[in-house]
Amino acid sequence: MTIDLTGRASFADKMVVATGLADRQIAAMAQHIERKLKEIGLKRMIVEGANGSDWVLLDTGDIIVHLFKPESRELYGLEKMWGAEFDDEAAQPVAGA
Repeated sequence: MTIDLTGRASFADKMVVATGLADRQIAAMAQHIERKLKEIGLKRMIVEGANGSDWVLLDTGDIIVHLFKPESRELYGLEKMWGAEFDDEAAQPVAGA
C-alpha cells in the first residue's frame, strides 16, 4: 500500500507499507528495495531492523518503506494512522460540537 503524505507530514512525501511472512522474506524484500533504489540513483538511505525483525524500515528522505510481518502490521496500524480513512474520520463533525 502506498500512502501520500504530501501536506500531511514534514518527514516524507510517500509511505509504502508491505507485508512479508517470515524474517528471511522481509530481509530479502529490504535488500531488493535497497538495491533498486540505489540503481535509480538514491544515495542517502537509512535501513533499520534488517537483521531479522518483524519490522524493517527503509528511509530515503522522501519515501519511507515499512516492511512488516502480518501481526506487526496489524499492531502498528500505519494505514489507519496515515491512510485516507483517517482523513475521512477527522473531517467528520464531532457529536455535540
